[in-house]
Amino acid sequence: MTNSAPSRLGELANLFFKLGVIGFGGPVAHIAMIEDEVVKRRQWLTREHFLDLLGATNLIPGPNSTEMAIHIGYIYAGWLGLIVSGVCFVLPAVLITGGFAWVYVAYGTLPQIAPLLYGIKPAVLAIIINALWGLAKKAVKTRQLLAIAFAVALLTLLFKLNEVIALLIGGLLGMVWLHSGEKNDKPGDKANFLIASLSTGATLKASAVLATSVATASTVANVSLWQLGWFFLKVGSVLFGGGYLLVAFLQGGLVQEYGWLTQQQLLDAIAIGQFTPGPVLSTATFIGYVIAGIPGAIVATIGIFLPSFVFVAALNPLIPRLRASSWTRAFLDAVNVSAVALMVVTTLQLGTATLTLPQAPFVDFLGLAIAIVSAILAIRFRINAAWLVFGSAFIGWGASLLGYTR
Repeated sequence: MTNSAPSRLGELANLFFKLGVIGFGGPVAHIAMIEDEVVKRRQWLTREHFLDLLGATNLIPGPNSTEMAIHIGYIYAGWLGLIVSGVCFVLPAVLITGGFAWVYVAYGTLPQIAPLLYGIKPAVLAIIINALWGLAKKAVKTRQLLAIAFAVALLTLLFKLNEVIALLIGGLLGMVWLHSGEKNDKPGDKANFLIASLSTGATLKASAVLATSVATASTVANVSLWQLGWFFLKVGSVLFGGGYLLVAFLQGGLVQEYGWLTQQQLLDAIAIGQFTPGPVLSTATFIGYVIAGIPGAIVATIGIFLPSFVFVAALNPLIPRLRASSWTRAFLDAVNVSAVALMVVTTLQLGTATLTLPQAPFVDFLGLAIAIVSAILAIRFRINAAWLVFGSAFIGWGASLLGYTR
């Protein structure tokens, strides 16, 4: 390990750019790669310290693997390290996704591209289901948490709650219900919860206000860069539950509330995002480009990733206190299970849009078969998402050659 600041920045840049290029498989795979590099190979951190950082990423919104990269950069090389490691980790995904966005805007309606996207969409459903299965097993720890998940899902379906409000309701319910059963609070627990609220409850409340203050746009031409930036900044500030919860926010905000994207464009965005390594939040780059070109891609990318840098810088010194707080633990357990509930609702909506036909037989059996096989391969055999996407694209292309149309 060198002591030179430029050398350390260079090491961080090389490492996290490499991980950004090869980082297929989602956040769990990314974190495993980071652990192998910084704990086993380079020994920058002990395993215990690494686990402390990993636990802390669940205390703040944002993509866990990106925040791990930012944490490590901050510890290894200070403020510049924080910036270098985070930017280098997300840059490959942003550049690749931006390239796909350009291709999509230029050629996405052509028959040569449409069959590929037709095959990919059911595989995307399977990838989301796989992520949902893993998150649910981790999040639903008790019957109380299961009850909170059902309550949040039911309220969302019945009253069409904003995703931010749904997470806030779930978190506050869990904080009161789960924490009420714990005894012998440690001194400082309430103070720790107040600290955590700077990055949870406060941002949720502020984002809820923003959600009502942005004027609804009826066409893409009416979407200004500040509106686009505010939307993705809001999402990046409250994105608990991992990158796949992004789908729920995009569905509720961009498609249903503002009408900036069609359901078809959202599915295409998620599908094309699966081609890229690195954090799934780079989907924001694609959507920003589709809505407002290169400036839109830049604004959306900065908006969705900026909160992670801010939260890590603010909370890194407070990690031990936050992890020890029973109030924070109860709140975040409930937020995580509420996020799973939102993902279930969104997956059902996307599944309906992807696998149904407007006329008899009303079910797209080829799409259903692709989704089922992809889910089995992902869940049972842990096939990488990239292979599922490429294979399903090939199936869609082959089906078009045989004359199959949706």
